[in-house]
Amino acid sequence: MAALEVTDLATRFRTDDGIVRAVAGVSFSLDKGRTLGVVGESGSGKSVTFLSVMGLLDPRQSEVTGSVLLDGEQMLAASKSRLQQIRGSKIGMIFQDPMTSLNPVKSIGWQLEEAALIHQDITRKEARRRAIEILKQVEIPRADQRVDDYPHQFSGGMRQRVMIAMALINNPEILIADEPTTALDVTTQAQILRLMKRLQDEYGMAIVMITHDLGVVAELADDVAVMYGGRIVEQAQVDDLFAKPEMPYTWGLLGSLPRLNSSGGRLEQIPGQPPSLLHPPSGCPFNPRCEFVMDICRQKLPPLDQSTVGVEHRFRCHLDDEARARIWEQKRAALVSADAA
Repeated sequence: MAALEVTDLATRFRTDDGIVRAVAGVSFSLDKGRTLGVVGESGSGKSVTFLSVMGLLDPRQSEVTGSVLLDGEQMLAASKSRLQQIRGSKIGMIFQDPMTSLNPVKSIGWQLEEAALIHQDITRKEARRRAIEILKQVEIPRADQRVDDYPHQFSGGMRQRVMIAMALINNPEILIADEPTTALDVTTQAQILRLMKRLQDEYGMAIVMITHDLGVVAELADDVAVMYGGRIVEQAQVDDLFAKPEMPYTWGLLGSLPRLNSSGGRLEQIPGQPPSLLHPPSGCPFNPRCEFVMDICRQKLPPLDQSTVGVEHRFRCHLDDEARARIWEQKRAALVSADAA
């Protein structure tokens, strides 16, 4: 059984201007021990999807429908107290900016101890021992001394390690990481990704990596969900997605990756802007920006169809198989030629 199974998840926000459809019918499953990369531009619905999954949205301003099963338990029907029990024990989350998640007037050790005491039947002394142990596991030097330091005394990379420690202190089955390396330099990013992979192997947990960076997805993920306009527009195992992407939006993301030989030149970009979730376009959400748009694209939302590449590869596109294969081969050849130049 999947650790997490999401079916037809929809999230709407009530605003003075109307209803914002931030998530529109998202479905996926996450197996134990695997990593799902969720990729897309800002505003594509990535973070809202998982805030909805964890029950972190204000119900006075939002409406969440669909099904979210965590080990067979329906999260959307859970009480507030039950959700508080689940968060931190069964499922943990790392946010992009640890300074907004860590209490600046409490020591790191106190915050880790509190997280353990809430979910485990242990003494304060045992919680402190566990806090030091988890800091060592996330490779904080001199953990037995630094446990009494405050967030401002840590570098950005070290604060992110503390956030990982806090998410893991209760041995959750699932770790959701929302852009955990965006604010870090390249070297520290690589260290954090290696750390997460090592901890996954040790704990056997599943990971959701929310990112706009396909390079991070290639490094860490087993499976990929590409989101656009509040919907999943392509799903595949990571090797299949990079070998033969099927959706024009995914082609654009791959084309915009920095090349080793770019020599400081301008990156390719997808023309136009992401769609308004208050007034989304009819038909395919990508049609206003797609260079291959047809009349049907403006009229009908393409279903998340099965690819001929493999049983796990699904995508939304009205282009026929022959056209997609021809176009991708041309784009792939251009990318290879650019790398070889």
